[in-house]
Amino acid sequence: MAVKIRLTRMGAKSKPFYRIVAADKDFPRDGKFLEILGNYDPKKNPAEINFKEDRVRDWLSKGAKATVTVANLLKTKGIEARVK
Repeated sequence: MAVKIRLTRMGAKSKPFYRIVAADKDFPRDGKFLEILGNYDPKKNPAEINFKEDRVRDWLSKGAKATVTVANLLKTKGIEARVK
């Protein structure tokens, strides 16, 4: 099972926020996931990024790969992630 750390969209029309989740690469974007790792709200000024750092590091150590967007978000908080 290949795991990715990626965003899943939540919120109402024109008011998006995103969850940072660990999901199998074959699961749909807004479908099933393995664990919620945090959230990202781009509508706030400045954008709000919250995540469980220990759980993210755990998934990365197990071989999970982050998407480009999530890798950039993690980089702003000081965590280097392998990109898909």
